[in-house]
Amino acid sequence: MTDLIRLTIAEARDEMKKGAFSSVELTDAYLAAIEAANPAINAYVKVTADKAREMAKASDARRAGGTAGALEGIPLGVKDLYATEGVHTQACSHVLDGFEPRYESTVTANLWADGAVMLGKLNMDEFAMGSSNETSYYGPVINPWRAEGSNANLVPGGSSGGSAAAVAALMCAGATATDTGGSIRQPAAFTGTVGIKPTYGRCSRWGIAAFASSLDQAGPIARDVRDAAILLGSMASVDDKDTTSVDLPVPDYEAALGGSVKGLKIGIPREYRVEGMPAEIEALWQQGIAWLRDAGAEIVDIELPHTKYALPAYYIVAPAEASSNLARYDGVRYGLRVPGKDIADMYEKTRAEGFGQEVKRRIMIGTYVLSAGYYDAYYLRAQKVRTLIKRDFELAFEAGVDAILTPATPSSAFAVGDEDLASDPVKMYLNDIFTVTVNMAGLPGIAVPAGLDPKGLPLGLQLIGRPFEEETLFKTAHVIEQAAGRFEPKRWW
Repeated sequence: MTDLIRLTIAEARDEMKKGAFSSVELTDAYLAAIEAANPAINAYVKVTADKAREMAKASDARRAGGTAGALEGIPLGVKDLYATEGVHTQACSHVLDGFEPRYESTVTANLWADGAVMLGKLNMDEFAMGSSNETSYYGPVINPWRAEGSNANLVPGGSSGGSAAAVAALMCAGATATDTGGSIRQPAAFTGTVGIKPTYGRCSRWGIAAFASSLDQAGPIARDVRDAAILLGSMASVDDKDTTSVDLPVPDYEAALGGSVKGLKIGIPREYRVEGMPAEIEALWQQGIAWLRDAGAEIVDIELPHTKYALPAYYIVAPAEASSNLARYDGVRYGLRVPGKDIADMYEKTRAEGFGQEVKRRIMIGTYVLSAGYYDAYYLRAQKVRTLIKRDFELAFEAGVDAILTPATPSSAFAVGDEDLASDPVKMYLNDIFTVTVNMAGLPGIAVPAGLDPKGLPLGLQLIGRPFEEETLFKTAHVIEQAAGRFEPKRWW
């Protein structure tokens, strides 16, 4: 049974088609893996074992009846940001204590319609605000990877740290995640998994707790590029309930894999060579360039001159939208309520107790930049910078570039409770330096494992694509994956 959890989604799908095992058996194997690993890794905040077995039983019945869906019987984990009907949905925040929605997010509804099985809800940074999964009300997630010769706990990245850790530790076949400034790609890079942030509008945001509405996008984290392609094919759809979702046909992403990259023009932006970049990140980038060149791609140097302004602009736009979106959590209708002498006092006490430090920090930054006298100086200027960043990419694509190759993160995973980062939020924010531009421009980006650093920890490369050309990213990432091989953590839990 334990061998079943080692199968990728594609392998499990094909074996179940042959009748090698049932979805109930596969689901039981994952539930046993969660029971063994979760006390050490803390990836799940809620395990829905009974619901999973019911869904698996129904899945086996559909298969027997000849009506199997694209993800029939595949057990998945769901980031706690997604609304799941009648099941714990708290964005890993104290302010949403006890909240169980009476509706299902569009993305998870799509997955269940395709036959997937829900194992439970995954840990994350509170309201998706963080780069290390240490801001969760339920405590930090521990990365399944450890540096060679060390027992020190490492972060899995954030905010989708539970999703990435659960996939890397074989606690689910794949997971839903979200990306506002790198929250799919950075944890994927830190855990040796594959994560794709699709084009803004490719997946519906309906039923996903909002952080920054013009930046948030749903996407999968998976063990390999093929599994990520399979998952995105089910997650993506147009949705009348989300006016930002785009009415374009969803391609067969899996069919793009194995295609030639001969003649593709891959851009290398000089602005991503940041000051003080570790030698192993530069070496990895050069290795990725060599792999793609060997596969027949044409490598061209490009300029994205406004990249240096992306991080400060992002940390104005995102908190501004967050301060507005999080105003609804007031203790009146649902979630935590701390009594006060009057309604204003109740609001204040509920929000003071309900939100963690990082969320409070971002609400205050956002409120400040939107306030009278500062709106033009900060928010409006940041939006203008965002337009310039988007234009940089447009000019590169207009010049014939098909995809852009960059590092995914400025380092490998760092220690849980790193004092240097804890005392300086800006240093923590710098973890998103290679990823935020993609969200600001609404483009698709994929992180694919490409090697190990000298400590034996995984490192990822990022590919950025043209709007709605995820197929090119999957095809190109698959070439890197084939050259680099797959990486797994040594089991210590």
